Parts: sequence; structure tokens; C-alpha cells
Amino acid sequence: MDVILLERVYNLGQIGDVVKVKAGYARNFLLPHKKALRATEANKAKFEAQRAQIEANNLERRTEAEQIRDRVDGLKVVVIRQAGETGQLFGSVTSRDIADAVTAAGFTVDRRQIILDHPIKLLGLHPVRVALHPEVIVTVSANVAKSAEEAEAQEKAGGFVGRVEETPADVESLLAAVEPAGGAAEAEAKPEGEEKAAPEAKPKAERKAKAERQAKAKDETAPEAEEKPKGKAKGEAKAKGKPKKG
Repeated sequence: MDVILLERVYNLGQIGDVVKVKAGYARNFLLPHKKALRATEANKAKFEAQRAQIEANNLERRTEAEQIRDRVDGLKVVVIRQAGETGQLFGSVTSRDIADAVTAAGFTVDRRQIILDHPIKLLGLHPVRVALHPEVIVTVSANVAKSAEEAEAQEKAGGFVGRVEETPADVESLLAAVEPAGGAAEAEAKPEGEEKAAPEAKPKAERKAKAERQAKAKDETAPEAEEKPKGKAKGEAKAKGKPKKG
């Protein structure tokens, strides 16, 4: 479908240009939003008759947009969304969400002024173009995070940070905690060595004690052995003194 542009349209043309577009794009966007007219002979004549007024109105709107350009360009907005540990959103951030965030920051824009090539589906900082006017385009930063705290961390880091990293102070405290543990392990290792040596010394002590008991027992039995022959000798002497029966 051929249309006559009534204002500059991004990636399409300037005021007064006759361009060919898809019928659906013309019917659903350009014509209902008064950005274009069907390129009929009657509309071409109508446009030429009103061209000066159309261009004057366009200049006025552009001047208004340029007045706030510097305040909107570089604007940082936060969009809170649920997401997984890898930063993948449970859903997406659309042009409407960005428009709402910019409006909440004090600059009224329509979702049709947000130039978003595709929905945002990841946490982090995303540059988004905003057409304050077809000829005045600025860039805002959309900070998509799971919470205000994470948004602040992402702003400092310059992007998605995932889990917050430990500070050097935390690392030092962990190292300090590990050192006493290592010392304790060494202290425990020494008694363990002693305990290991103890079982080796224990059989020696037992054998020594056993030998001493055996020696003592031997000493105790020795006198008995010596007394036994004396008793035997006494019996023999008694037998000698007794006369034999004839």
C-alpha cells in the first residue's frame, strides 16, 4: 500500500514522502495514528494544500521535544521483575513497561515512542531509544532487576552481577578463621602420632611385665623344689633306722 507520510517515521521517511508499506502496518499503525494518508490523488492534493500548516505543527512539536532532550537523554529507570539465578526473566519487559517507567520519572511518553527491537528478557542494564519526536531521539537506560537493592548493585557494576561478591574484608576474615583451624589440626596431629607410638610401646611393656612375673614365679617355686629332696632324704633315713622283720 502507498501512503503519504504526515511526519517523519523512523526507518521509513520524512514528511511528504510517498512510501510503500504493508497493508497491515498502514491500517493498524500509520493511518489510525495520523502518521500517514493513503496515497490517493485526492489525498495528495489535500496534503499539498495543508503542507505549510503540517510542517509548522511538526516544527512546534520538535521544538518542544528539543527543550527536554537533555533532561531525558541518559535517563535511568528501574524495572523490577522476577528472574532465575542466571538472569533469565520469568516473562519480559515490553515497550509499554519502559514507557510507564519513563512517565513515572516525570516525562510523559507513549509506548509507541519507545523504539524496542525486541522485548527484554534478561536482567541487567539495557539502552532503549525513545522518540520524543520523530526527529528527536534519545536513549534511556533500563535497569531491569529483581529488587531495588540489586538494581543499585547493577548500576555500580555496570550490568548484571548475579550473586553479590564478597568484599576483601570478608575474605580476610575467612582466612583468619582458617589459620587457627590449621593450627588446631597440627596440634591434633601430634597427639595422634604419640598415640600411634603408644600401641607399639605397649606390647614391650607387657612382655617385660610378663617376664618379670615368670621370673618371680620361678623364684617362688625354687625353694619348694629344694625342700622336696630333704623330705625324701628324711624318709630314707627313717627307713634305715627301722629294723627289718626277720
